[in-house]
Amino acid sequence: MLNAIKRVLIVVMGVLLQFGFSIIIRLVFYKHLGIITLLYSAISIFIVLGILKESTRLSNDLPWIILILIFPIFGTILLITLGKSYFKNKLMRNIFENEKKYSKFLIQKEDIKEKVKTEELDNIKYLLNRTNYFVSCNNEITYYDFGEKFYPELLKELKEAEKFIFMEYFIINEGIMWNGILDILKEKAAAGVEVRILYDDMGSVAMLSTSYPKQLAKYGIKCIPFNKLSPFRGIFMNNRDHRKITIIDGKVAFSGGVNLSDEYININSKYGIWKDNGIKIVGDAIWNLTVMFLTLWNANTKEDTNINKFKYEFKDTNKNMGYVIPYGVAPFHKDLIGEDVYINMINSAKKYLYVMTPYLIIDTDMVNAFCRAAKRGVDVRIIVPGIPDKKIVYTQTTSFFKVLHDSGVKIYKYSKGFVHAKVFLADDIRAVVGTINLDYRSLYLHFENGIYMEQVKEINAIYKDFENTFKDSKKLEDKDVKVGFIKSLWQAVLRLFAPLF
Repeated sequence: MLNAIKRVLIVVMGVLLQFGFSIIIRLVFYKHLGIITLLYSAISIFIVLGILKESTRLSNDLPWIILILIFPIFGTILLITLGKSYFKNKLMRNIFENEKKYSKFLIQKEDIKEKVKTEELDNIKYLLNRTNYFVSCNNEITYYDFGEKFYPELLKELKEAEKFIFMEYFIINEGIMWNGILDILKEKAAAGVEVRILYDDMGSVAMLSTSYPKQLAKYGIKCIPFNKLSPFRGIFMNNRDHRKITIIDGKVAFSGGVNLSDEYININSKYGIWKDNGIKIVGDAIWNLTVMFLTLWNANTKEDTNINKFKYEFKDTNKNMGYVIPYGVAPFHKDLIGEDVYINMINSAKKYLYVMTPYLIIDTDMVNAFCRAAKRGVDVRIIVPGIPDKKIVYTQTTSFFKVLHDSGVKIYKYSKGFVHAKVFLADDIRAVVGTINLDYRSLYLHFENGIYMEQVKEINAIYKDFENTFKDSKKLEDKDVKVGFIKSLWQAVLRLFAPLF
């Protein structure tokens, strides 16, 4: 809620700046007001034409176009601050270079590649063609439908660590959950296990002191706050590390929606039952997540010259366990990988498509994909929170209900509380579990990770989770999606500022 208020204040201050600057110009240059106005308009048009020329997703860029045309100064400042000039930033350049450099360590097995070619696995083909990550079949997957089921298994595996523990999270918050983990990390670091913690500085800004990495260093734990907050860092401040990854000895990995804070395991949750999920991987797919972590870690430290030392070689004992491909999303990628994977799943669904998401702030490409799927007879269902964590963001979410509902998409509100899980499931055969929300920030601005699965047995557990969650949710009817004129207008205004929320 605090972050949302700050972003609204940014918008208000920006608009005031726009008008204030305009008044000053009119007072100082009143004799040349016509020329100044013409210059304003010319600059706005040139910027808009540049956006149009480069745009591959016009609905994504439309808010920028409108803002710049209405508020040339504020809109331009906002574009420069939140836009895509990524490589002016040293850390971003390092991450980009590491992605290219580490691609040589991500080797696709030829026999699996040939199987993918001969089968109808178009979603996997997309990931293989457009990312560096490889697909593997030698994996055991375990799905946890609540954070409190995920947590004990995480503790158990951390206690078994012998060589290294890597943890990368958006939020770390001191409390029962984190303290339970930290006790084990201290013990393991003292025993010679290499422990590395990467957390997002903005995600944890209200929870951890700026000296927290030094506090952990006293216990032999290496710790880096990702993209430290600074008033002089410009555009990159909006590109956060939203990933959730734990890797233990290269033998076991965890991901999902769960951050390291008590509400994620339903302790002191302010929003009713906190519905989240976790996933555990044992097998070859872990290496994708390991390289993902080391890409960001070494962009900060340049510590490892040979990352292969962290790879565990599994025996090919589970060759027929289905296809698994963990993948990363970065804001500088040419393709919108996170959104494309979701849209590909929507387009390929034949019987049903189930979605769980905390936020539903989507562009017209995804809106139309959902609507087309429902119109061709696919049972499309989307579960959103019954108790929102951010009211302004939730207002944006509700603005999409009517157009989806009118096309046959079924919207469910989780009656017991807040849904934080990010899951796509289709036709009993393919699923994505990860960190990627259906909002502007996750799809376009953040570092994220997802785990795509096809023909994996544990998809049955994901299906059961949806079945149980539907029972605990209210399906919206016609009367529930109707809004009055004033609220409809407010929703439209909020969509203009989607990049801020």
